[in-house]
Amino acid sequence: MDVEETKVNLVSKDGKTFSVPLKVAKMSELVKSMMDEDAEDEGSSMEIPLPNVKSEVLEKVIEFCQHHLEEPMTEIEKPLKSQVMGDVVQKWYADFVNLEQVLLFELILAANYMDIKPLLDLTCATTASMIKGKSPDEIRTTFNITNDFSPEEEAQVREENKWCEEA
Repeated sequence: MDVEETKVNLVSKDGKTFSVPLKVAKMSELVKSMMDEDAEDEGSSMEIPLPNVKSEVLEKVIEFCQHHLEEPMTEIEKPLKSQVMGDVVQKWYADFVNLEQVLLFELILAANYMDIKPLLDLTCATTASMIKGKSPDEIRTTFNITNDFSPEEEAQVREENKWCEEA
């Protein structure tokens, strides 16, 4: 069987199977390391369990990998030059990460677990853009974080880290 036609079955946490081309599956360093070289040569169907990734998230991961092979994402400059992801990466990628926070964070976890560097870079940059230029109170509001400092503790932390705000 031609390597182009070889399929890999990725199995999500909830048991849903996704049949993807070998080159899409190999974007994940985890999947690449789990593949048996002999099975690849024989052209037999490989099944890779991904117990940490829900099917909804795996579907997005596969969508990213397929698009990335067709149109590689531009390198993300650090520090971010803008809070707008459309200024940082191509439009498709900016639209791709325009998600609810919960799904975005699950994509970060999946990209990290599956070791897909471009997806991890994109999702983390998106989170960074949500923080860029915001005050601590605005960040708490954005991420629904409860301030558990007493006013005295907060004043002490601000005093100790005054140099940060001057930069």
